[in-house]
Amino acid sequence: QGYNCEMEEPTTPVRQQHKFNVGRLQRYLTAKTLLSNNGTLTVRQYSAGQSNPTFLIQTPSNSYVLRKQPPGELLPGAHKVDREYRVQKALFSVGFPVPQPLLHCADIKVIGTEFYLMQHVKGRIFRDLRLPGVSPAERTALYVAAVEVLAKLHSLDLPSLNLEAYGRGPGYCRRQVSTWTKQYTAAAHRDIPAMNELSDWLMKNLPASDNEVTLVHGDYRLDNLIFHPTEARVIAVLDWELSTTGQPLADLAYFLMPHYWPASLSVISTMGSLKGIEAGIPTVGDLISIYCRCRGIPPALPQLNFYLALSVFKMAGIAQGIYARHLLGNASAPNAAQFGQCVEPLAKVALQLGQRPLTGPTKDRLFLQTAKGQAVLQQVKDFMRQYVLPAQKEVAQYYTKHAESPQRWHTPQIIEDLKIKAREAGLWNLFLPAVSGLTQLDYAYIAEETGRCVFAPEVFNCQAPDTGNMEVLHMFGSEEQKKKWLEPLLRGEIRSCFCMTEPDVASSDATNMECSLHRDKDDYIINGKKWWSSGAGNPQCKVAIVMCRSGSWDVKISQHSMILVPMDTAGVKLIRPLTVFGQDDAIHGGHFEVHFENVRVPASNIILGEGRGFEIAQGRLGPGRLHHCMRAVGLAELALELLCQRAATRHTFGKKLYQHEVIAHWIAECRLMIEQTRLLTLNAAHALDTLGSRAARKEIAMIKVAAGRMACKVVDIAIQVYGGAGVSGDVPLAQMYSYVRTLRIADGPDEVHLSSIANLELRDQLKKAQAKL
Repeated sequence: QGYNCEMEEPTTPVRQQHKFNVGRLQRYLTAKTLLSNNGTLTVRQYSAGQSNPTFLIQTPSNSYVLRKQPPGELLPGAHKVDREYRVQKALFSVGFPVPQPLLHCADIKVIGTEFYLMQHVKGRIFRDLRLPGVSPAERTALYVAAVEVLAKLHSLDLPSLNLEAYGRGPGYCRRQVSTWTKQYTAAAHRDIPAMNELSDWLMKNLPASDNEVTLVHGDYRLDNLIFHPTEARVIAVLDWELSTTGQPLADLAYFLMPHYWPASLSVISTMGSLKGIEAGIPTVGDLISIYCRCRGIPPALPQLNFYLALSVFKMAGIAQGIYARHLLGNASAPNAAQFGQCVEPLAKVALQLGQRPLTGPTKDRLFLQTAKGQAVLQQVKDFMRQYVLPAQKEVAQYYTKHAESPQRWHTPQIIEDLKIKAREAGLWNLFLPAVSGLTQLDYAYIAEETGRCVFAPEVFNCQAPDTGNMEVLHMFGSEEQKKKWLEPLLRGEIRSCFCMTEPDVASSDATNMECSLHRDKDDYIINGKKWWSSGAGNPQCKVAIVMCRSGSWDVKISQHSMILVPMDTAGVKLIRPLTVFGQDDAIHGGHFEVHFENVRVPASNIILGEGRGFEIAQGRLGPGRLHHCMRAVGLAELALELLCQRAATRHTFGKKLYQHEVIAHWIAECRLMIEQTRLLTLNAAHALDTLGSRAARKEIAMIKVAAGRMACKVVDIAIQVYGGAGVSGDVPLAQMYSYVRTLRIADGPDEVHLSSIANLELRDQLKKAQAKL
């Protein structure tokens, strides 16, 4: 059941009002084979818990958690432990993180009340929502993980859980206002006008549409989550007493509530104020953006004010109930007496929230970074200036020294040292919103900055193709695949490659791919040729994601699958490194031709399932293309800087280069092209954040064409201004050109994207025309 930034949550001897007959429980568990005939058990009560008393049950071989109803007279409809057991059982069956429920006992003769038993889960529970003592990067990751799990809960299919009748569905908000008004009234110890006013306001301001129905937790907050002991990962969601079916935004608002209420109300130990947010805790806008992206819904949340006010009203009702139990002498919480004085202040806060304008994730200006994004960008700029850019000379010397040696495929020690510094600074895995807490728009600015140095993305563990592979595993990987491959990739302990393009077919039409995959009992066997497998030459490249044909020719989009192949598997052969304009690009691990000859891997290595390859590819390529394009913008900025330096220092025909009108016009044209492309790319990032990858297809296709064209043109002009030096190795322009020229082919050639843009534009225009009819 967890702890409070310690490895175990405090327990106490069972409080007098909650004592029960341990001997009867022992006999009952023995009969249920959870305890041996000679086994003994100890019972201690958890200090936390405001409603259903919770106990740690320890036997010689196992630990359990018991949740029971409180003794005495109960409020109508409250303390339904059978519902908790039912919903946890359904969720556990589909792999959602909850403690494993073991048994439910309705026989009150056993311990005096109804109860249920579940497995004890060891992990971290954070009682202080500000997360003191935790690094800013981990604070971000913990909050992001919590929001991701909430989005996962709201995305579950009720019929598959057999929970359609678990609640009453539509009309949730009206029922909630009515229910909590009744709960408050039944428990009220005195008349509180603010609570009456709040109840009336909520009933008069119900959302116009209250028909969305998902499973809702009802009490979703950080201290009801158990996190992994060392990772920012939720391993169990607790306290399902208030769960039902209804409007999911009520859950989200309840989780966001601490961002809004005054610190003076933090006397309520189960909640707290996040006003004056500590570094690393995401803003409300960031959390909403992440939640909406995970669920694939637009981030505009109408009537967020209402849901926040409803959440605080519910909290006030809970506080009143706790105080009422204190008066009856059966409260679980040792500080229950304090809750009575919180009801009226909570009601006033709720009224203020309901009636004031709130700013959500949509900014007044487009393309504005979040506060966190701005802070991280400045950190990256400082880190680049202080450490990365000064290291370029030493890195270049390394590759010159090892030009003919196998050592060139290894990462230079100076880059490894910079990676350690970046990780210690919290500048790590910035590309992945679930880990960094950054939006795609935030990261777009950061990617532009790292585009100024060829090895900078690797310093921050943001290098392709590892970023795309990590996104695939994060979005589509099984828990086993994440543990084996995603976690070491996120830690920077290994590298990976992506095997998609093939030498023997036109891979611009991805349905042409012929590398075969077929099932053989518990294995898959892979045969085929791939090339342009970037990063495969690095000795730390330990796994490949391979696109294979696995289905029939009947349905094109269901023919292909993606599968994980460890690089040391028998039959995986690195044939040769390909060159780009004569360069082997060893600094990026090269671009290899890889053959798969009767490669056998376990069936568990398939990602998402057979025939899901194109679905995965679309999820992978959207953000990846965005990152490439913003790096291209950063590269173009560097090329323009070099161009201007040359134009300001070289003389021809009696004047400086920039004084020749043609050069001046080139400089102006470059600035125009860069600014236009940056805005177009930021627009795509904004679309990814607000609409999702599928809805942003046209924007992503447009930037893929525009960024490559722009960067090629800017670098080409810079080369022209430098003359012979521009195509030499004395300045980086030739290397830069090889990268951006390749960008016009990689991840789909321009022509394929132009066709997609045309089709999407025609679709949009036809929709407009139909709407006018």
